[in-house]
This record gives sequence, C-alpha cells and structure tokens, in this order.
Amino acid sequence: MVTARQSNPYTPAQAAAVTGLSLPAVHKAIEYRLIRPKVVREGRSLYRLLSKPQVLYLQLEASGLRCLPLATRRQIARAIEQAPNADRVPVLQGGALVVEIKAARKRVDGALRRLVQAERMVVSDPDVMKGTPVYRGTRIPVHAIAGMLAQGATLQEILEGYPALTRKAVELAPVYAKAFPRRGRPPARPWARQQPRRATRNRLAS
Repeated sequence: MVTARQSNPYTPAQAAAVTGLSLPAVHKAIEYRLIRPKVVREGRSLYRLLSKPQVLYLQLEASGLRCLPLATRRQIARAIEQAPNADRVPVLQGGALVVEIKAARKRVDGALRRLVQAERMVVSDPDVMKGTPVYRGTRIPVHAIAGMLAQGATLQEILEGYPALTRKAVELAPVYAKAFPRRGRPPARPWARQQPRRATRNRLAS
C-alpha cells in the first residue's frame, strides 16, 4: 500500500482526501491531462502517483479553478510544477490573470499533516480481524467509524459507544477512509439467490 509518509507520491484517493475533491474529479483531471501522474509498480499492482505540486494544483481546482478554460488550467498546472514554491502564478501576458497559490499551499500542508496523523493511528495486522484497518491498540475498524459518521451518528454518540477512542481519532476517521478506501467486493448476501421455501398467492377481493 502506498503511504502518505513517502517522500513525494500521493495516490488519487489521497489527493482527493487532502483537497476535498471527489475521486472522480481527480481522475477527470488526470484524464484531461491537467496533471500527469507517475505510474509505478508494486508487485502485481500499478499505482498512479501524484507529486505535491500536482496535489497543490488540485487544491486550486477545488477552490474554483474548474471554471476556467481547459487550456488555461493546463498552463497553470505546468507553471506550478515548474515553480512549486511560488506564491502566485501569472497566466496571461501583462498580468491580466494571476493565480494566488499561497493560501492553497497552506490548506494542502494542513491537510497533509492530518492525513499523516490519520495513517499513524491505524494498524493493519493479518492476525487482527484478518488485516482490517483498526485503531491502534483496539479492534475497532476505522472504516466502520467513518461509515457511522456518514450515516448521521454524532461525535458524542460514537465516543459513548467506543470509550477507547478519542475525539481526534473519530474526527480523523473520514480522512483515513477517503484516502485509503476499502478494497474488494461488497459483503456477500448468501440469501440473494436462494429460492423461497414457500410461496403463497392471495386473490384480491373484487
């Protein structure tokens, strides 16, 4: 699994978690060649990995850059990769359009710190719940907590039900779940293909 603590690469899912974009929006940015990730192989798996300047560009996409023409967005993305530490990028001659980057970089840096914190609080051990990602020192699945929040459970309700967790741990669950989505097929439903044991028909009164 590609982690957020490695020197440069971020998966599309991690980029989505950091920037707030949806995963399809990140894939669309790749499809439109706004960013060109590096493709690496780990065992039998291929990963598309994004650099931090590319994640920074995606943060600008999340902030409204998508309203600009595609050619202009490509120009901005290239300029950020060429000068990743610049605070602003002039796009049109004469300074007719300047993109401010400083605030977006600050948001990305903060989100990346949260992503690292989320990753550090989780462990995946084949001997513990068959490798399901759980909170370190517990058997509580992180994705289950994220799912509870998504379904409307409050922070206080979860803390009362799981006293081993801290407020910070619960708050970081959606970050981890979005950056490291569950793999595999959805749970099987063994009853789905079974024929009913008994069927009855009732005639409606005319």
